[in-house]
Amino acid sequence: MRPEYDLSKLTGKVRGKYYKRVMQSSNVVRLDPDVAKVFPNEKSVNDALRLLVRVAQKSPRRTARSRVRKA
Repeated sequence: MRPEYDLSKLTGKVRGKYYKRVMQSSNVVRLDPDVAKVFPNEKSVNDALRLLVRVAQKSPRRTARSRVRKA
């Protein structure tokens, strides 16, 4: 390290001090490249997710009995 870099003032600093706060307020989601090609902007992603939520809420829930296969 070069002598002109004085890092002595950094002692006592807490690493990751604001990490939890940033993670609570952050809503960034990384899309895989193949998925990102389908969605040109954030509005299209939000619209697709809202549609998926509506469909999931309307579809009947499967019960334990409905999952049993009949021979």
